[in-house]
Amino acid sequence: MYVERASRLPGAVVWSRTIEDPITARVHPVLPDGCMDLLWNEGRLLVAGPDTRAYVPGSEPAHWAGIRFAPGTAPTYLGVPAHELRDRRVDLTDLWPAATVRRLRSRVDTAPDPVTALEELALRRAAETPAPDPLLRHLVAALDTGRPVAATADELGLGARQLHRRSLTAFGYGPKTLARVLRLQRALALARAGVPFAQTAARSGYADQAHLARDVKELTGMPLGELLARADQDLP
Repeated sequence: MYVERASRLPGAVVWSRTIEDPITARVHPVLPDGCMDLLWNEGRLLVAGPDTRAYVPGSEPAHWAGIRFAPGTAPTYLGVPAHELRDRRVDLTDLWPAATVRRLRSRVDTAPDPVTALEELALRRAAETPAPDPLLRHLVAALDTGRPVAATADELGLGARQLHRRSLTAFGYGPKTLARVLRLQRALALARAGVPFAQTAARSGYADQAHLARDVKELTGMPLGELLARADQDLP
């Protein structure tokens, strides 16, 4: 069972997942969304870096909690450039001192609710670090409306190289990849709501339905219809 809610940390989402029977449970790929997560997994603290393709979990322990940071914000809180974690899951001890991580892990392990404890950890960290660059929020908002990368760079007063460099640090990849990932998420939201694929393609910013199909297959590893069918199988 998967549950999520808005976090008290602006733009973030906290979530939990419990697998009742790991042997029979379906494996769900984690799709690219422009975000990074701080994870708790039965005594471990990990960071999920930004994905450029679907991540397929293995046979892992059944209880998870996480906080999914708004796109571009996690590197500020974690103190590591996003591109160093692209398409990776790493222990927090690889990024922070082991003694610090042990102390934080103990707090989450012994808390009545790991989700709330993880959220508190993130809130304290955010209070101790500079606020994420507001320009990044404007960049995400512009690209998420389908604005072209070049026009967005001009509006933000950035050159192409500067925008690419800042995007690598904040998102793990360049602005064109970010725009592609955000377009994918727009398309999935429409398709899951029952919008026909041709209309989904047009409204999301694809050239046509074939373009949508190719992009979904490349980024998620499966056709759009199969992706939606898997989601439907998990509805109550």
